[in-house]
Amino acid sequence: MVGYQLKLKRLVFLCTLLICGISAGASVANAADVSWSELNDTQRKVLNPLASEWDTLRPWQREKMLDIARDYPKMNADKQALVKERLTNWSRMTPYERENARKRHQQFNALSADKKSELRKKWQEYQKLPESERAKLRAESPDAYTDADLN
Repeated sequence: MVGYQLKLKRLVFLCTLLICGISAGASVANAADVSWSELNDTQRKVLNPLASEWDTLRPWQREKMLDIARDYPKMNADKQALVKERLTNWSRMTPYERENARKRHQQFNALSADKKSELRKKWQEYQKLPESERAKLRAESPDAYTDADLN
């Protein structure tokens, strides 16, 4: 009898978890189905670079953007400026460029910590160069930072 009661309690507990999980998933899905006109003023202000394409974004993309808008007020001014710049750049990319950016990001995340650190250091050094020097380097070796470096 005790074994049966324990099994019954476990079953009730698992059912409760399942129901809560389904409810949480439904609220996330509903949040991702929000049209541009349904966003609040704060969300529209943050996500403005995506206004023209918001209603065509996939649910997972909207969900990511809503997460950014939710966290935006908690960011310092520098981080907010960076987010705005990245959203603007992203909105100007073609679908092909976006897919390549996603792939490169995934490749970068798969690298070892040492390789990531090395690439970040190289990038910081490159960023410190004057634009004329960077243009010269790009012209001399346009494939210097290809996908092969990420493998």
